[in-house]
Amino acid sequence: RRFCYLVGVREMPNHKFRVGQTVDFKPSRMGFPAANRECTIVRLLPIEDGNRLYRIKCAAEAFERVVSEAQLAERAA
Repeated sequence: RRFCYLVGVREMPNHKFRVGQTVDFKPSRMGFPAANRECTIVRLLPIEDGNRLYRIKCAAEAFERVVSEAQLAERAA
C-alpha cells in the first residue's frame, strides 16, 4: 500500500465511500434514535488513529458531522 504524509497525518486513498454517495449512518453512542439515518458523504477526511473519517450531512439535520467509516453502511438497493 501507498501512504502519503501530510503535516504529520497519515492518509490512505482507500476510503470505502465516495463524495456524494448516500449511506446509512449508524451512531455508536447511546441517546441517538435506533433507526439508521440516511446521509450524504460531503468530504473524505484524513485517517486519524487508524480510522477513516468522513464529513456527512443527514437530510433531517441542519449541520454536518464527522464520523468514522465503522459508523457508515451502504444503502440497500
